[in-house]
Amino acid sequence: MSKAHDSTEPEAPASSSKKLSTKEYEAELALLQIELIKLQEWVKAKGIKMVAIFEGRDAAGKGGAIKRITECLNPRVCRVVALGTPTEREKTQWYFQRYVPHLPAAGEIVLFDRSWYNRAGVERVMGFCTEQQYWEFLRTCPQFEGILTRSGILLVKYWFSVSGAEQERRFRSRIDEPTKRWKLSPMDLESRGRWVEYSKAKDQMFIHTDIPEAPWHVVDADDKRRARLNCIAHFLSLVDYKDLTPPVIELPPRQPDSGYVRPPITSMRWVPNRY
Repeated sequence: MSKAHDSTEPEAPASSSKKLSTKEYEAELALLQIELIKLQEWVKAKGIKMVAIFEGRDAAGKGGAIKRITECLNPRVCRVVALGTPTEREKTQWYFQRYVPHLPAAGEIVLFDRSWYNRAGVERVMGFCTEQQYWEFLRTCPQFEGILTRSGILLVKYWFSVSGAEQERRFRSRIDEPTKRWKLSPMDLESRGRWVEYSKAKDQMFIHTDIPEAPWHVVDADDKRRARLNCIAHFLSLVDYKDLTPPVIELPPRQPDSGYVRPPITSMRWVPNRY
């Protein structure tokens, strides 16, 4: 088990204070995404089962990292699971039950944008679970994850660590930007007011669930670009993959028309060319 953490976000290891330019960031990201494709092909060929959990405070950058991982991958191989509020029926199930159907088969990668750790975080702080349910989760979660890893699943857990000042800056950015305002829910605002309670809940979660089979990996997320690159590079380092990307292919010649007559354009409903 890990040692207890402070009730505030810990200081990350020293990193370069130089801001990454867009050109530098995009160049590094492009290289990492090529490696992700190689990893994808290796996972598919070798029947590997991978699960990555992304947790952290609201606006910590989890979604942005997930998006950069998946945007060049085959969604049939790498898929994202982001479950909503449990239904009344799901609330009566074994707690982990609604997550189990989303676990990978051989040759699949599943990324959980928040996960069963909702119980140790938001449910604990907001009072959505009982004390008994909370402590039962902390007791049984390591057992559940042990079962997953023994079954052959490579389970990776990321905590995106963001400072209070940076979270507030991102919240204000979401308020000011209409295309991002949907990201800011009443629950996010409530969590902002309970910063210390969430810190304590995270510390307790780490104490009980930072297990050798599935340890927590903390991502310094104050710099979104560096956080994405560091997270992807670490994710790639967990599998000793080889390059199995398909070779360059040649397009076969197109079938000849053979007297085919296309229906008149006026017989179709065309989307107006507004641009």
